[in-house]
Amino acid sequence: MHDTVWFEIQGIPSVSIASSVFGQAAETQRKALGMEGARYVLVPHPIQDATDDEMRAKARDAFDQIIGALRDA
Repeated sequence: MHDTVWFEIQGIPSVSIASSVFGQAAETQRKALGMEGARYVLVPHPIQDATDDEMRAKARDAFDQIIGALRDA
């Protein structure tokens, strides 16, 4: 979420992407930073031990959500 905040402060629309288990943490952090409008997309957990092919599939599955969040910027 920190990179998203930096980009947003610069006026560059951005979207954070995180594992689904960090949804509450992302929500808490954006509120704590005063960035309630910061956008994020959650992808299915786990990520750490996912293979390259599994990560590509997660990225493909999240693509429309990411583009949609940027359009809402």
